[in-house]
Amino acid sequence: MTPHHLTIQQARRIAVRAQLLEADRPTDLLQVVRRLTLLQADATVAVAPSAELVLWSRLGADHTRGDLDAALAAGTVVEIQGMIRPAEDVALLTAEMAAWPTQAWQVPAAEWVQANDDARRDVLAKLYDDGPLPASELPDTTVLPWQSGGWNNDRSLRMLLERMVERGEIATAGRDGRERLWDLAERIYPETPPVPLAEARQILARRRLAALGLARAKAAKTPAEPNDVGPVGEVATIEGVRGRWRVDPAYLLDDFTERAAILSPLDRLVFDRKRMVDLFDFDYQLEMYKPAAKRRWGYWAMPILYGDQLVGKVDATAQRDGGVLRINAVHQEAPLDEETRTMINDELVSLADFLGLGLEQD
Repeated sequence: MTPHHLTIQQARRIAVRAQLLEADRPTDLLQVVRRLTLLQADATVAVAPSAELVLWSRLGADHTRGDLDAALAAGTVVEIQGMIRPAEDVALLTAEMAAWPTQAWQVPAAEWVQANDDARRDVLAKLYDDGPLPASELPDTTVLPWQSGGWNNDRSLRMLLERMVERGEIATAGRDGRERLWDLAERIYPETPPVPLAEARQILARRRLAALGLARAKAAKTPAEPNDVGPVGEVATIEGVRGRWRVDPAYLLDDFTERAAILSPLDRLVFDRKRMVDLFDFDYQLEMYKPAAKRRWGYWAMPILYGDQLVGKVDATAQRDGGVLRINAVHQEAPLDEETRTMINDELVSLADFLGLGLEQD
């Protein structure tokens, strides 16, 4: 098949369209989660949790606080390995869980779990009797400590719980404040037979491409969710971008309706930073882990999308005690015209309304 030769603008518009960020907004939370395939369940609340920001940026006024919690409580979406997914997708993941470890780099972790098998059984027994429970109420009887580059040293129980999620034994059952609650997976996940492993991987790759619009066939490995899609879709090249890509032909359309959108720093449009630079030539990184003096844009600076371009970042803080969403700065990639600035400001007003706060800016 002859490759599709895309201009950089066409590539950007395909990516934006796939992520439901055109002017014609969706209206249903589950519709959004199914299209995006996942929301990252990061609990940082400088403005709002990332998953809530992602939903608001698509649904706008049709999304209210508490909608996502209600969907999680009802079981229409579930949290797996820090990602919120449609409940029906569990059947696409359980075969991978049953086969774990499936990658060479997972083998040392599997050997570590085996060395702590008694501790694993102690966790399962406690949850069977008393779950759901936070980690602070679970026994830590590990005999071989977890060793890493330093970040997770002395967190053996936490790492054991994460590996038990990967094995399909336990699952997130909700949250008590910012602390996760754990329970047996059989009590959380829907009772659906697993899709065979090879078929499940193929389906997930097709759905990942539908969520991204276009992606590389191969990319650097990342935890929980790959950035590449393998051989699914159709071959494409992009003007000015090296290599071959895979594109979902459903998005090869000429029409495009633009709007402004304020994005979570963990939004799927920008989360793969290499792809973000390739497509949008956008200079950005999340600076919450940097010392304040070294930040250029702010602790939780949110990328600003206008049409098919990332045009800036907004440094904002939800000051809940004061009842305001404080706009500390708007960093522009280039000077914006009055119409664009007005549409961005309208989105900031909408975000403040969503949070139940007033808007305060210089």
